[in-house]
Amino acid sequence: MNLFATKPLSRILAESEAGEHQLKRTLGPLNLIALGIGAIIGAGLFALTPTAAHDHAGPAVVYSFIVAALGCCFAGMCYSEFATMIPIAGSAYTYAYATMGELMAWIIGWDLVLEYAVGAATVSVSWSKYLVRLLGTFNIVIPPQFTHSPFETVDGVTGIVNLPAIFVICVISLILIRGISESATVNGLIVILKVTIVAIVIGIGFSHVMPVNHTPFIPENTGTFGEFGYSGIMRAAGVIFFAYIGFDAVSTAAQEAKNPKRDMPIGIIGSLVVCTVLYVLFAYVLTGIVNYKEMNATAIYEALHRIGYDSMATGVVIGILGGYTSVILVMLLGQSRVFYSMSRDGLLPKMFCEVHPKFQTPWRSNLLFMVFVSCFSGFVPLSSLGDMTSIGTLLAFVLVCIGIMVMRKTNPNLPRPYRTPFVPVVPILGIVVCFAMMASLDKMTWIRLVVWLAIGMVIYFGYSAKNSRLVTHPEKK
Repeated sequence: MNLFATKPLSRILAESEAGEHQLKRTLGPLNLIALGIGAIIGAGLFALTPTAAHDHAGPAVVYSFIVAALGCCFAGMCYSEFATMIPIAGSAYTYAYATMGELMAWIIGWDLVLEYAVGAATVSVSWSKYLVRLLGTFNIVIPPQFTHSPFETVDGVTGIVNLPAIFVICVISLILIRGISESATVNGLIVILKVTIVAIVIGIGFSHVMPVNHTPFIPENTGTFGEFGYSGIMRAAGVIFFAYIGFDAVSTAAQEAKNPKRDMPIGIIGSLVVCTVLYVLFAYVLTGIVNYKEMNATAIYEALHRIGYDSMATGVVIGILGGYTSVILVMLLGQSRVFYSMSRDGLLPKMFCEVHPKFQTPWRSNLLFMVFVSCFSGFVPLSSLGDMTSIGTLLAFVLVCIGIMVMRKTNPNLPRPYRTPFVPVVPILGIVVCFAMMASLDKMTWIRLVVWLAIGMVIYFGYSAKNSRLVTHPEKK
């Protein structure tokens, strides 16, 4: 057993094109940008912006978005180099396998499972809440015991199961099984809807910004780390980092891109740029209309009320539902592709890399996560676990940045259609910024991450290390 054995790049590429477990290449650059935007704009923008402003940064949450964007930008350039060199499903997992060895690849793959599964479940719970709000405007009421988990009590009624959350997970999973091009089309339509609504809110709200709400722009620290001041900006950056999760999911679809060497950097960097601009403008307008001290999770409704656009509330709810839907879609897409790659390498049972004979999608992985994620969505209140998703993603980003420096040393002459600029400066900056955001998160988030990784180690040494194709097929090294 060699825990640090790397998988040669030539073998990775050969196995991806051989045999019956092949995915269909149907995605162009616009599809990839839309996938990125579809995952990025959602729960973070609509729910976490007011929370981060109220609890941590005040109006300076604008700076928090910029800090988070810098970390994503540095990591995104590293992702782009890997995605063009190794245009294979699996994202950071596959990159780690080629650079840092099997054990590190397992750790990052298991970490991505946490990111996407918990993220999709968390967003589905929020999706359920907004659906109830939307149906309420049409006097349609779902009994609260069927919209909350058994661990929640609302107005004296204890929940049984969150049916809307299960419903959205199942529907999206079935769409993903049907085909990647169909999924991309659905996602593209949702992206157009929610970006339009965000742009309208920014447009009509900009003229209503009140300077008094932005004074002081950086509230004085209370004496506690993370409560305003510069430490508050960093803590808020770690919290709202959840809002940027998704651009890395673009790289999980590399094996389904028509021209990955050209289109992957466009999809990754393009979606980041578009979303960063929208985030900064949205945060500036929202904190300018509603004072950060008065904000709550639905501050966007208060903002619309104050500027006299109550009639837009229903449209905003529809936009938020659309935003959440596309986030779930891309997270479940990324989840199944990571499992597909790990199964193909022998680290998970073979059944998870079986491709549907008609739809050419990893349908068994999709079905597994439909059951797994919908159970969490229906029976566990996960809305507080956004930080858990953030720390998992940040860890993946740190490892990808390290991987670029390793690959430049071990394989300096490999063709690189896209080259990360200023290596090692850019990867080091990515590591520093992302780890700084990790360090700003609370102790319980770190404990949960360690527990999750410990579970992964049990599975790796109990099954994966013995069944790895590097062990069972050594002649193909």
